[in-house]
Amino acid sequence: MRDWLLYLVIAGALAFALSSWWGVRRLKAKHTRSAVWEETHHPGLERQKVAVVLNPIKARAAEARALVEGACLAAGWEAPLFYETTAEDPGFSQARAAVASGADVVLVGGGDGTVRVVADVLAHSDIAMGLLPLGTGNLLARNIHLDIGNLHSCVETALFGHQRFIDTARMKVANGITGQSSEHAFLVIAGIGMDAEVVSDTSDGLKKAVGWLAYTEAGVRHLPGRRKRVSISLDDEPEQSRKIRSVLFANCGLIPGGIDFIPQAMIDDGMLDVVVMSPRSAIGWLAMYWKIVLKHKRNLPVMTYYRSGKVVITCAEPMPTQVDGDPSGEATKVTVQIAPRSLLVRVREDEAV
Repeated sequence: MRDWLLYLVIAGALAFALSSWWGVRRLKAKHTRSAVWEETHHPGLERQKVAVVLNPIKARAAEARALVEGACLAAGWEAPLFYETTAEDPGFSQARAAVASGADVVLVGGGDGTVRVVADVLAHSDIAMGLLPLGTGNLLARNIHLDIGNLHSCVETALFGHQRFIDTARMKVANGITGQSSEHAFLVIAGIGMDAEVVSDTSDGLKKAVGWLAYTEAGVRHLPGRRKRVSISLDDEPEQSRKIRSVLFANCGLIPGGIDFIPQAMIDDGMLDVVVMSPRSAIGWLAMYWKIVLKHKRNLPVMTYYRSGKVVITCAEPMPTQVDGDPSGEATKVTVQIAPRSLLVRVREDEAV
């Protein structure tokens, strides 16, 4: 029986990889995340002061620097200011320095972690953020429809594109066993449970070699496991008790591979889309997989959707958490809340609204 389940899981993983490639080709025709509140607008500045928070260890960091410098020179603007992240500081002080410099726009050259940190600093300000996707997932860049394979195009958008407000979210992580707590901003998807286990257990070397497919390998290894009981409260309503493998909190739902994981999640609707996943076996995982890939509207008992501005989850034993693909510690309580229209982001002029 175990061998049969293992073969089933492996087959599902292979099918996932193939259908992900196929999904990339058909995604744009099927679903577009549109602005709910307003159309995109041009910054209206003839000259801009540009600052760049750059992760220097990324493979295309030097290329990004050169492209930004060249574009600013060609526009007749003053030279951009560069602030490089370090292992000790992933971008907090650098983003604050960029703000203090009087920048009109702060460009972020790095992966999802660098984008999260800079967004945390820029949120609730009138300073726009431009994206130079240099990471593995590039989650926010995908969800605002940047051409992540074309760095020159991303530089043009970040400097000369239109802009719009999007939602951000925060997750407070508290561990009642150790007494530790922390808060993290996120822009796309945070979670507690198996998704965080996969994030923590994915090989960095494998990510460099095969990109986002590295998460599939870790996911297969973590499919077996027991459900854990948690209490869930939505918008301060009475708690409900559930046995879960994972709970996701989505601001938007497009993930690598062209998979629209949560099609109803909109980046500026002022709501979180909460997904409670509770499969008992490989059969349950496969049912969820086909629902996501084929976009079935039928409800599954093992996959429940909610919409809420605030979510609180408590559990007896600590569970791992993640924000936008980065581990964020173990928690016995997480509190997640949306901040509507709190971040100004540069987007393509032709983005649908």
